[in-house]
Amino acid sequence: MTVPTDHRLIEVSGTEALWLLEGPGQGRLVYVQRELAVVRPAAHVMEYGRLVVRAPVQAATIPGRALLTYQVDEIRSPDGTGWTVSAHGPADVIADPDEAAHYRRTLPGCAHGPHDTLLRLHPQQVSGFRIARMVTGAGR
Repeated sequence: MTVPTDHRLIEVSGTEALWLLEGPGQGRLVYVQRELAVVRPAAHVMEYGRLVVRAPVQAATIPGRALLTYQVDEIRSPDGTGWTVSAHGPADVIADPDEAAHYRRTLPGCAHGPHDTLLRLHPQQVSGFRIARMVTGAGR
């Protein structure tokens, strides 16, 4: 992410990062496949301290308890201010058919069939930053 020279990144607390994560329902799932980072658009909901993610990936590419990263941001145009949050931790594929049906009804999906996977990510590390404009005083 490139931050304009009149902007600065302000780190937020883990509590605030979790609060921000509960906002927009769209983000990006990041995982490793064949030693390369893969990024896919995804939808999410935060429930009971866990992140449920619906992403267009094959469940077979996500090994059990895989370590995944989920990233969400909200950048306002045209001033470029906003925030970005990343959550990292182990994830499981949601295999229970009733639970999967519930999340398929409530979370928008990009694909259906083998490329439509529901994951439950258990965040162990959550970090975030606000992107703010620097305020300059008169006469400086």
